[in-house]
Amino acid sequence: MSDEIPEDFVRSVSRALRILEVVGREPGLPVKAVARRVQLNISTTYHLIRTLAYEGYVVRLPNGCYELGQELPRRFHELVGSLARPRRSSEVLRHLQAVTGLSAYLGRFRDGRVVIAEVVEGGGSPYLEDFEVGLEISAHATAVGKALLASMPRPARRAYLADQGLRPFTANTLTDLVAIESELSSLRADAPVIEHGEFRDNVSCAAGLVTRSEPDDPYWAVVISVWGDDVRPEICTELMRAARDLATA
Repeated sequence: MSDEIPEDFVRSVSRALRILEVVGREPGLPVKAVARRVQLNISTTYHLIRTLAYEGYVVRLPNGCYELGQELPRRFHELVGSLARPRRSSEVLRHLQAVTGLSAYLGRFRDGRVVIAEVVEGGGSPYLEDFEVGLEISAHATAVGKALLASMPRPARRAYLADQGLRPFTANTLTDLVAIESELSSLRADAPVIEHGEFRDNVSCAAGLVTRSEPDDPYWAVVISVWGDDVRPEICTELMRAARDLATA
């Protein structure tokens, strides 16, 4: 997200979104508490929250407090549907989770962002709150991002990284553009991409790029996560098998 406020910025929309964020984080707040958290006066907050309730994005409880309404889950399901996942993706991810015991993810570029499109949780993996369906993932610090970046032409990739910024998530995160470009240029589409502790300390991820069947198809990447550095060869074998299965699907 850009820090520069657009010329046609609509303040009331921004305020309404801030209210939704607060109500989502802390359901059951009264209007006065919501107003304090979003730093708006009570009258403005009341009018905005009444509008959100009318549209179904928040619900007024019997005690006068508010929680999120049913329209948000509907928008979420519309987002998931718009990602147009490969056929059999759920089946392939469930199989990968079953044979490895690890969480399996599917990601792609969408509107200039790396987005997680599907998740099957596995007990052997750490929980990664950023790796939820519909959430944007940092490209330069994650295996899924690196796999997808490696599929891009070099000029487009450099422009993308320069625009996104190279935030350090851990002490291991590569933030030098030359070093990142050197790493990405060395990656092969038929081999797993592995990162150790660049996005989360003591967590490693491996990703396999899904080969496109048509030139206009989006690239996808299938991913697993493990504690520590223990990305064993047999796990990578299953990962790349899943990527090939998705390609043929």
